[in-house]
Amino acid sequence: MAESERMIEDTDGTVTEIDMTLTSVLLASIDEARKKLEAGEEVVAFTALAVKDKLIMEEMDGESAEEVYAYARHNVQHVRGADAYALCYDGYLDTSEGEKDALIAEGGVPGADYGYAIGVIYEADDEGKVTSIADEPIYIGKAPNFMILTNYEFGEPLAEEGEEEDAETEAEETAAEEEAAPEGLTEDK
Repeated sequence: MAESERMIEDTDGTVTEIDMTLTSVLLASIDEARKKLEAGEEVVAFTALAVKDKLIMEEMDGESAEEVYAYARHNVQHVRGADAYALCYDGYLDTSEGEKDALIAEGGVPGADYGYAIGVIYEADDEGKVTSIADEPIYIGKAPNFMILTNYEFGEPLAEEGEEEDAETEAEETAAEEEAAPEGLTEDK
């Protein structure tokens, strides 16, 4: 199980406006994970990609949070024609009331500087059996966007002549910086 170390601050109930397609993908991902949790199944991290009128989900079963994150990033960055994505996993959030188990979905849209994360807090007994799940997801905050470099229409070049080298250098620098586990994703408890 991948875990998040995000801190949720008490808010006045306002939520940042999120792209409608991304909102739909995030909510669909949370709903899918909720169904598994309610059925007593393990929630294996997965990506959800909105491609035209379809939502394509793929599990990311790695041996560590770092592997899951790297595989999800690779999976999302190499898809052409996707409108939005989510990475959904079972983790935890640090709240003002302490650490809470949560289903977390973070995602983005092509070309945006950052993505967003939402979550649903749940409680489990000492044996891991879920005893309650919040009805509504909460806004967690900004998240990395795996689609930051995919702000093009299908069939158009990724960069203008001369810009390609800059984009490659930037992508290499970004990959090197993010080789370690990203903020918000650590190994299992």
